[in-house]
Amino acid sequence: MKTHFPALLLAVSMFTACGRPETEQSNESKPRELEGTWKLISGTLIEKGDTTVTDYTKKVSFIKVINDSHFAFLQHDLNKGKDSTASFSAGGGAYTLKDSAYTEKLEYCTAREWEGNEFHFTISIQNDTLVQRGVEKVEAAGVERLNIEKYVRVN
Repeated sequence: MKTHFPALLLAVSMFTACGRPETEQSNESKPRELEGTWKLISGTLIEKGDTTVTDYTKKVSFIKVINDSHFAFLQHDLNKGKDSTASFSAGGGAYTLKDSAYTEKLEYCTAREWEGNEFHFTISIQNDTLVQRGVEKVEAAGVERLNIEKYVRVN
C-alpha cells in the first residue's frame, strides 16, 4: 500500500493543478504593475486636426483605480464646484490586458452615451509613469479622436 500512495498523491496533485479555473490562470499572467491608483497628469486629444493638451494638475483632478479585472475613474474640479469650472465625472467597467494591448469596456459613466463602448489602448509603464494611447470612438456622442494620457502612480 505504501508504494501506491506517492503515485496516487502525484496523480491527484496533477489533476488538481490542471483543473484550475481559466480566470484564475489568466489573472496570474496579468502584470501586477498596472494595478493600483493612478493620477492623471496630462491629456492630449487630437481630433479633426486640432490638438488639445490639458494639464490635470491645475484646475481639475482625475484618478484611475485599477484592480485585477476592473477600472474606475473619477474627475472633479478643484474649486469645489463653486464657479464656472464646476464639474464631476466618473465611470468604470471591466478591462482586458494582453502584453501592452489594454481594452476598457465602459459599463458605467456619467456621460451615459459612452456606456457600452470598448476603447482600445496601448499602454507603457516606466517606473511610476503610465502612458495610455488609443482612439476613442463613440458614435452616439459624435466623438472620434486620439487620446494620449500620462499618469503617475499614487500607490
